[in-house]
Amino acid sequence: MIYHLFQYLERAGVDIPGMGLMHYLSFRAMMATVAAVLFTMLVGKRIIRILQRHQIGDVPRDLGLAGAELKKGVPTMGGIIIILGLLTGVLLFCDLTSVYVILLLVSTLWCGALGFADDYLKLKDKQSVKKGGVRDAKKHDGLPEKVKLLGQVALGFIVGLTVWMSPDIVVREKVADPAIEVVTGRTDLDVNTETQVTTGRYQEEDVVKSTKTTIPFVKRHEFDYRWLSPFKGAWGWYAKWAIYVLMIVLVITACSNGTNLTDGLDGLAAGTSAIVGVVIGILAWLSGNLIDSNYLNIMYIPGTGEVAIFMSAFVGALIGFLWYNSYPAQVFMGDTGSLTIGGIIGVSAVLIRKELLLPLLCGIFFVESLSVILQRTWFKYTRIKRGQGRRIWTIAPLHHHYQAWKKVKGPEPWSYVESIPEGLNNRIDKPNGGHGYHEVKVTLRFWIVQILLAVSTLALLKIR
Repeated sequence: MIYHLFQYLERAGVDIPGMGLMHYLSFRAMMATVAAVLFTMLVGKRIIRILQRHQIGDVPRDLGLAGAELKKGVPTMGGIIIILGLLTGVLLFCDLTSVYVILLLVSTLWCGALGFADDYLKLKDKQSVKKGGVRDAKKHDGLPEKVKLLGQVALGFIVGLTVWMSPDIVVREKVADPAIEVVTGRTDLDVNTETQVTTGRYQEEDVVKSTKTTIPFVKRHEFDYRWLSPFKGAWGWYAKWAIYVLMIVLVITACSNGTNLTDGLDGLAAGTSAIVGVVIGILAWLSGNLIDSNYLNIMYIPGTGEVAIFMSAFVGALIGFLWYNSYPAQVFMGDTGSLTIGGIIGVSAVLIRKELLLPLLCGIFFVESLSVILQRTWFKYTRIKRGQGRRIWTIAPLHHHYQAWKKVKGPEPWSYVESIPEGLNNRIDKPNGGHGYHEVKVTLRFWIVQILLAVSTLALLKIR
């Protein structure tokens, strides 16, 4: 709103000192981050008190993990804090007429509503149990998985069809000499890319609707979904867009679920997602800048600078949320936050044509999801073949495996202890599985791995 207010005043001929700063993407990105952090930190405490007043507390699964007792009664639905902080930065400093911002806002509210419904049903079930009711896990453990999946798929189709049909989502494919001249004489242009002009030595093709995306290790860093189409001509045109839309649905659904599974330790999902958000913001900046995109030989996508500002507010909201979510957590994000975070990451990566980099960039989310899939598959297979299910990891998702350790003797081969005994430090070595690391150590090591993945993702842009 501040951005649009200054735009209106400028058109009206009003000159206010510092008004020109709103033309700079870097300034708006920094201000969006600051606004999101401050709002989240200042308002977060009040929201936590409201959640506590309404007894919106979390009841973690009885996995026998160390420190589980500390988590009982901690308010959930803290994703509301993230969403409000994000919206504050975006509404103040983003161009709200941009189709990219509109899609990201729709995705935020859509996934937030989906996660809120899931958390609300879990809360309703918990309150009914307190009043003497009987808990039916199949019926009241949040939204049914099929309903949640349907909501994610529906969002994927909304984004995919918009990318297909919107005339504002285009790619400009550059050819010829990269020499560039800017009106102001700057070579490291920081302002909106639409104010850039080029010399006669630099040529551009017409703006095109393209199914191309970015892929590492090839000369032009490009992959066209058209290559997967079995048809040519008119049918081929429809087939390539159908393939692209289905890929968008898959990416958004996978990211949303992957983040949801990673949300299990204090600060794990928020910190990991903040690192991912920083990289996506950088990639959005580079893709929307004529000079930088040409230097890195990646697609120039006009308007994605607004995605960079959105992701700055996103990172700011997550940092502010970590103020309360770091160990020991005062609030959990719940599905309200985790589904929203995953949806934003998936949609933003699609909009800047970097979705094929996500398996590396979001490697933590990918491995966490894979650990659950393999655990369930192997357990069902061994139960059918041997009459007794076996597990690959002590507990899935993977982060709980590093946190837990097994009894030497117990009624079942996967029995767990209630807590780490006194006299033992961060690690307990047991021959029959589990590592027994403190959750803070697990979280920090996952953050370190995520930083390595983030740096590797950026480095891939120079590898051909």
